[in-house]
Amino acid sequence: MARTPESTVRKYYELVDAEQYDDLVALFAPDVRYERPGQGAIEGRDALREFYLDGRPLEEGSHELHDVVVEGQTVAVRGTFSGVQNGDQVAFDFADFHEFADGHIHRRYSFTDRDEI
Repeated sequence: MARTPESTVRKYYELVDAEQYDDLVALFAPDVRYERPGQGAIEGRDALREFYLDGRPLEEGSHELHDVVVEGQTVAVRGTFSGVQNGDQVAFDFADFHEFADGHIHRRYSFTDRDEI
C-alpha cells in the first residue's frame, strides 16, 4: 500500500528519532532540498544522509507532534523536540513544512527559535 503524504511525514519523525537514516533518506526525492533559516540548504539524498550522520547538532531525542495539517501535496507539522544538542538537554518548539512530488518529500523547511538544528 502506498503511503500518503501524511503517513510519510509521520514515518519520517519515527525514523529520525530511531536514528534509522537509510530508511529516512529513502522517503525523500533524489533531488531533495532541505532549508533551515540561517543555514545552508542541503541538496540531494547523499548530502541529506551526510547531514543526519555527521552534521546534525541534535545528538538524540524525540519529536512530539502537536498538529499535522495536510493541504494537497504539502504537510505542515507543529511540535516539540526534546533531547540533547551539543551535550546539553534541550526542548524547543518547531514548525516543519514538507512538499511532495512523485510520492517523495521533495522540499523540506524547518523553523525553530534555535540558531541551528
